[in-house]
Amino acid sequence: MSVTYLIEFDVMPTERERFLRLLNGVLDAMRHEAMFVYAALHADPENDTRFLLHETWQSHEDVLTVQLARPYREEWHAALPDLLAAERKISIWQPLRSDLSV
Repeated sequence: MSVTYLIEFDVMPTERERFLRLLNGVLDAMRHEAMFVYAALHADPENDTRFLLHETWQSHEDVLTVQLARPYREEWHAALPDLLAAERKISIWQPLRSDLSV
């Protein structure tokens, strides 16, 4: 069964551009993974250093054992302590329905 992660980021104002550059590199790479389903990055319209990442994968186990260890994530993970003003908030959800207008 697929799994969705909602990840909230509060970024240091001086690190916004670096945060986006590193995260965009991860998003660009992970879209090619076989177990990847969907990702969307959202910005808070009232706070330009607050972001919400919505990721859906086919398997939670694969995310934990394979995806988090991908080499393209190393720089991103190492930089997080310097980029964030507060600890990330991560919640895990199971999709029940998805509607898209193309």
